[in-house]
Amino acid sequence: MRISVVIPAHNEEAYLPQCLEAVLAQSLPPFEVIVVDNASTDRTREVAEAFGVRVVYCAKKGVAHARQAGLLAARGEWVAMTDADSLPTPTWLQALAERAPGAVALYGPLRFYGVSAWEAALSEWGYRAFLRLMALLGRPNLAGANMMVLKEAALRAGGFPEVEAREDVLLGWKLRDLGLVRYVPEALVLTSARRLKGGWGRFLLRQARNLLGDPRGYFGEGGERER
Repeated sequence: MRISVVIPAHNEEAYLPQCLEAVLAQSLPPFEVIVVDNASTDRTREVAEAFGVRVVYCAKKGVAHARQAGLLAARGEWVAMTDADSLPTPTWLQALAERAPGAVALYGPLRFYGVSAWEAALSEWGYRAFLRLMALLGRPNLAGANMMVLKEAALRAGGFPEVEAREDVLLGWKLRDLGLVRYVPEALVLTSARRLKGGWGRFLLRQARNLLGDPRGYFGEGGERER
């Protein structure tokens, strides 16, 4: 199985080294690692090149554009995604690969780092419970920091839509119409608490919208965000 790992990065010189160290230390080595330099003005590109990984430039700002650029550039049949401020655990890729047969996409849980012990526990066990519930309801909740897609299927689904947010969730719902989207609880990724900058209330509200709403209705059937 040839797995490309794609990491979108906009001005991530501070976080990227730890992410790349974690990705390159996987128990199942990736076929290739691609850092998508999303119009960075810092040393993101230089940092990536120092690790010897592929660098793809994406001039159009926005994580959806960067993810799509990485998807198109990937040479592997499977494309795993994580974020520059995230730290995949050592068996992340192996856990995804072992559950890949018969699926078109897979995803795992996240746990915040840089938070208090109770917040870390809440993010891990609460998020795991949420993802299990979503999986049981047939509502995949892919996160760009922890997902893997069959490239051919992702392209057939139209790839990542050009939207401001939730491009990962929407792609997951489109892939659900093409085949099996599988939740893999063993595939853990640690991610920065920067995602909590709006507070826990805002974060939980976003998850509730994923639980209660259809993202195709939120974005529109064509993938464009409804105003």
